[in-house]
Amino acid sequence: MIAALALSACATPETRLRTGLVNAGLSQAIAACMADRMVDRLSLVQLRRLGSLGSLKDKRMSDLSFNQFLHKVRALKDPEILTVTTSSAAVCAFS
Repeated sequence: MIAALALSACATPETRLRTGLVNAGLSQAIAACMADRMVDRLSLVQLRRLGSLGSLKDKRMSDLSFNQFLHKVRALKDPEILTVTTSSAAVCAFS
């Protein structure tokens, strides 16, 4: 348990965001692409707020529509997070 805590403390914001996106139901490839783009465009506080999307982890992405995912992001009430997330998802879905 202590080792896990030590490793999580060393994780970069990009790693934490990527893990949060995967926990939210995104594929590993999409989450990695989005995290790479988003980490340079959002503040650390905004990146941490995105971590709250873990509430989606019990759903499979196939059961979760893109609109439902965006609804969760919109609930954070931060227009910049919504804009960056939406644009990153669009770019990464088609790359």
